[in-house]
Amino acid sequence: MIEIYAAVLGASIGIAGMSVSGFSRRTSESREAVIRLTAAVESIAGKLEELHQDMKEDLRTIYSRLNEHGNRITVLENKGR
Repeated sequence: MIEIYAAVLGASIGIAGMSVSGFSRRTSESREAVIRLTAAVESIAGKLEELHQDMKEDLRTIYSRLNEHGNRITVLENKGR
């Protein structure tokens, strides 16, 4: 009878050990996934910041040109009078 209890206890310890190692492996994989996702998000944030800066430059150029054209139109309108 003691042999049965010893076998059950041994099997339980073995299963618990495998379960803990599986949990540890999953935790490690999860940690690596979080690191990869964080790096990807940081990369995207950097690219969005670059895009935002480019858009601001483009808007400045567009408004500058619109202002120049507006001034030219005003000059032409005044010459026609």
